[in-house]
Amino acid sequence: MSALTLKGPYWATVRQHRRTLWAVPALVAAGLAAVVALRAWAGDPDSDRMTVPSSNHGATLLRLFMEAANTGLLFLPLLVGAFVAGPMTARELESGTWRLALTQSATAKAWLGAKVLVAAAVAVLGSAALAGVYRLGWVRISGTYQFHWADRGTYEATGPVLVGYCLLGVAIGALVGQLVRRTLAAMAVTGLLTGLVLLGLGALRWSFLSVETNTVPFPGSPAKLIPHSALLMDSGLLTATGERLPEYACFARTHNLRVCPADMHITARYAEFHPASHYWPTQLIETSLLLALTAALLYAAFRLVRARHG
Repeated sequence: MSALTLKGPYWATVRQHRRTLWAVPALVAAGLAAVVALRAWAGDPDSDRMTVPSSNHGATLLRLFMEAANTGLLFLPLLVGAFVAGPMTARELESGTWRLALTQSATAKAWLGAKVLVAAAVAVLGSAALAGVYRLGWVRISGTYQFHWADRGTYEATGPVLVGYCLLGVAIGALVGQLVRRTLAAMAVTGLLTGLVLLGLGALRWSFLSVETNTVPFPGSPAKLIPHSALLMDSGLLTATGERLPEYACFARTHNLRVCPADMHITARYAEFHPASHYWPTQLIETSLLLALTAALLYAAFRLVRARHG
């Protein structure tokens, strides 16, 4: 990261953390090189995208690399938040070195602003670039096991929510770093809080939009109920009165999923699902919630620094 065009606390922040900031483009470049090389080795996609031949070592290694990328990008917002909370904020407050910035005609608000803006800029550019690299590899194996568009990890890594979670990590780190003022403790608390938000929204995201429902007359094939790429939310049996029963309701009595007793009055099968077209609206809704929460936390962080240090 070049600090030649930056001044004041911005120059000091970039200069102080230049090694970590340089690691971001290095990580993007390394990931891009790995994905391009593995895609070239894997060759053209197979006609059957649900399986990868065991003889195709390039495709196997690409899957392993993408599985690791799934985990890494899922934890990226936690790492961003922990770095802002610990090395960028709490460590300076703990050691007292932040007072040096105040001797250079900079206010406490400007000191925190430099931390937040530098971290936010790198988080946005870095996470967006990493999401692009991930998509480049994901296109080759999308739709296969663990790489469905709605799977945990893949969903976060392929859209703007990754940027939103990284910005949230910056905001939580800026606030927690001031409240805890101990490097390791601030990093742990920030990572925990960011992870809890990630888990919470992950559990709620498929309730943002209404599910679509399809039915087929019993004993029609369940495969005809939903599109191949859809995310199944619920399925079961419908009675003549419209009551919903679980898929295995008849099996308990007949030991055959396609045969139901007459007294149960089963008329159809149903399925509730999110089609692939719900991907982008869900991404945008979740990102909007993250940005709103980020703005609120940053407001609290700057109010706190002004109240404590003027």
